[in-house]
Amino acid sequence: MTQFPQHGMSVEILRQELLDLQRSDWRHSEGRLPLHGYFASEAVSNIASEAAAMFSNTNALAPNAFPSCKKMEQDVVSMTLHLLNGNTESSGSITSGGTESIILSVKAARDKTRASRTLRRPNIIVPSSAHPAFDKAAQLLDIAITRVPVGADWRCDISAMERVVDSDTFLIAASAPSLPYGLIDHVAELGELAIKHDIWLHVDACIGGLLAPFVRQIGHPVSDFDFGVAGVRSISTDLHKFGYTAKGASLILYRDIEDHRFQYSHFRNWPKGEYVTPTLAGTRSGGPIASAWAVMHFLGEDGYREITKRLMALRDRYLAGFEEIKEIAVLGHPELTVLTIVSDKVSIFSMADEMRRRNWYMSLVAEPAGIQQTVNLVHESMVGPYMEDLNAAVAFARTQDSDEDFHLLHASRVVTY
Repeated sequence: MTQFPQHGMSVEILRQELLDLQRSDWRHSEGRLPLHGYFASEAVSNIASEAAAMFSNTNALAPNAFPSCKKMEQDVVSMTLHLLNGNTESSGSITSGGTESIILSVKAARDKTRASRTLRRPNIIVPSSAHPAFDKAAQLLDIAITRVPVGADWRCDISAMERVVDSDTFLIAASAPSLPYGLIDHVAELGELAIKHDIWLHVDACIGGLLAPFVRQIGHPVSDFDFGVAGVRSISTDLHKFGYTAKGASLILYRDIEDHRFQYSHFRNWPKGEYVTPTLAGTRSGGPIASAWAVMHFLGEDGYREITKRLMALRDRYLAGFEEIKEIAVLGHPELTVLTIVSDKVSIFSMADEMRRRNWYMSLVAEPAGIQQTVNLVHESMVGPYMEDLNAAVAFARTQDSDEDFHLLHASRVVTY
């Protein structure tokens, strides 16, 4: 057990201790991480960090004491709503991450539905590819959740989801895109289903919400997924992914401010008086909020478009490299920069083991067995080495046992984050 130190460390020793701890971490800047970090440029990273540090000791829980936080949060919400086809009645909040955003959307949907009808067995329905944050929301809110297998295209199966809708279903969800497969669900069709049954549709665009609009702007087709789709009531999108801001920043957005109000918690049965929190957290550092505000103003739409042009060109280099390896295939038809490769010829997990030996961090998918790569600009200089080692990994996998027992053994080792 680590005990509380009796004596404080000097600044010099403390810095050295922190550097020693950091040595065990994978460095995103080296381009060997397929996820967990998102890079635009050194200048953007510096702005993001500087702004976060400037406001790290402010508290967004107290807008009267720190009006700067309120102003920046309102600006970030408004700018993102503009990108996602919101309107003057739309609203939202900055949260600590996508998980909190999703939990809040489920809470708001449940409470809004309860205000108009009785829910005896409140439940939500999501595709099997949806983020586990929905299950966490179900656990915390004491509701049931049904995961419906995806269709043959690895996207949500509309008919299968409709078959399990009942009178107590208050929310269905889609991903834009899903993390396991990098594919955008059939949001327009789900919107029709939501309207037909008068239930809430949430779109988890934590990965794509600040990428897809710019991909579309530079001329690439992107499936409809935002508030331009009738039936979409809320959207989660992470600022710390393709918004390139400091970590700990996501958005939960609502088509209608009246829906947003059901997200809030109100309490007054204590001596201090009324206590209101818009998110799950009480105290919220203004650092991530300021970082988002600063990066979005630093880049502007022009800056995001330029980054996205490079990003999609990089994505195409990966796709071309994958296509040259006959033993693997890209899953589905990814519209953004999350790519998953699968194989029916060699063991994906043997490939991953060899890639690890070659000093690559692996992001794996259990079903179907796959290797996932979320492409961002830090990978520009590493495409060549990655493809060279991937070819070697495929050659290694050809020499390994690839029967069903082998696949099952390796699948049990998959850990996702």
